[in-house]
Amino acid sequence: MLSNIWDVVLYKPLLNALAFLVSVIPGGDVGVAVIILTILVKVALFPLSHKSIKSQAVMSMLAPELEKIKKGGTSKEEQARLTFELYKKHKTNPFSGCLLVLIQIPIIFALYYVFFKGINFESGLLYSFIHIPTKINMIFLGILDISKKSIILAILAGVSQYLQAYFMPQSPGTTSTTSATPSFGESFGKSMHMQMKYVFPFIVAFIAYTISGAIALYWITSNIFAVGQQIYVNKKKNLEILPPSKNKV
Repeated sequence: MLSNIWDVVLYKPLLNALAFLVSVIPGGDVGVAVIILTILVKVALFPLSHKSIKSQAVMSMLAPELEKIKKGGTSKEEQARLTFELYKKHKTNPFSGCLLVLIQIPIIFALYYVFFKGINFESGLLYSFIHIPTKINMIFLGILDISKKSIILAILAGVSQYLQAYFMPQSPGTTSTTSATPSFGESFGKSMHMQMKYVFPFIVAFIAYTISGAIALYWITSNIFAVGQQIYVNKKKNLEILPPSKNKV
């Protein structure tokens, strides 16, 4: 039952979209089709991902205020009340980002699965109005064969993953605090951020290399899009959330 829902709602629409793009792109360049399809999916998810990134950015900027509330010496009930008022004032919800990410995950995995299974348009999964492309060119831009392993694309996938982690807003647990001995949550958050920044790119590069160039190309495109989105949010957040002293005329 779940597999049928997966195929009908996610996998088949994306596979058919890829087949359509390959059929209309001059030369049937599958690499170009992979890039376009990835961008289209990211654009469709832009409202959700934008809210998620913006929520992370807001939480990062509110970290000093949250730390003041935590160190204020008030009761747990008073801390909760002040924290809730701070979130309400800046119209943010610490859990909204997680919810939006969870909504995106099935779609992103479905897109990944389309490339992971290999480019096969003769499996009977195409809609009646989608024709099998007459030409399927796996040599991206006439240079790289994305049906095979590509060390160049794998390295670029790892680099793009590092850039995404570099520009990603840090959660309150990863920002510097005045505490001599950071809490478990702060230490865990900082550790996770460091692993996402310095370890995960190597994992992405390894996976991209062991599967195919199409997967690497998907990761590169997705990460570059995310980097651009994060840079955009990071530039806007300082204008939208200013300290009280700067808001005074």
